[in-house]
Amino acid sequence: MAVSMSVLATDLTAETEDLRALLVPLGEEDWQRPTPSPGWTILDQVTHLAHYDREAVRAVLEPDDFTAEKRRIGFVDPDVHAARHRDLGGAQALAWFAETRARLLSVYLGLDPKRRVPWFGPSLSAASALTARIMETWAHGQDIADALGVTRTPTARLRHVAHIGVATRPYSYLVHGKQDPEAPVRVRLTAPDGDEWSWGPEDALDRVEGTALDFCLVVTQRRHPDDTGLRTTGPGAAEWLTLAQAFGGPAGMGRPPRER
Repeated sequence: MAVSMSVLATDLTAETEDLRALLVPLGEEDWQRPTPSPGWTILDQVTHLAHYDREAVRAVLEPDDFTAEKRRIGFVDPDVHAARHRDLGGAQALAWFAETRARLLSVYLGLDPKRRVPWFGPSLSAASALTARIMETWAHGQDIADALGVTRTPTARLRHVAHIGVATRPYSYLVHGKQDPEAPVRVRLTAPDGDEWSWGPEDALDRVEGTALDFCLVVTQRRHPDDTGLRTTGPGAAEWLTLAQAFGGPAGMGRPPRER
């Protein structure tokens, strides 16, 4: 089935509105609340999204300049970008995010889904780039929800996050300096509505099973696998979950297991 940029844009808009519902009521002091990401506040989470929305637009409109700068400076630690924007107030950060997100949606909606877009790491199709913005919005939204003590209701949009989590399995090994075992893994997840989502051959010896929410929390490194109900069969599946990384850049630190 062909990928629809319109459907992806609609889902990104919905994910954005869910995040805004958490942010709009915040007082200025709330924007300085620490999140589970070490050293990052709610403000940092939002400016991170705004910054990379802007970069995603630049990658489309100025691909040569984007690629040249990436080659010149390499990967820039997100902590560096976060520090650069800490002079913003909460209202300013929210307005910046609204501006960059609207611009992103406007630019990407008209693209051919298969168009290649440069990025930090391998280039992406336009459809994959937009899907990645859904994943990033959901993942950083999780950090914000955790900081506020809010439990979010899972939606069918988790399928986008889970799909990236499965697709980036080889990349997860690469950034950890490990050889991709290449043996297939069957992933069977229970969707929020009770349906089943699956990837990989049915006869694969390595398997991951559980809820879509738990899988998405693990592949975005928002929860340690031990703190979820995910079940694995085979050493390959178990190892993958300790390395899984749905986002670009160098190997993430992940989250330590919670104290028992």
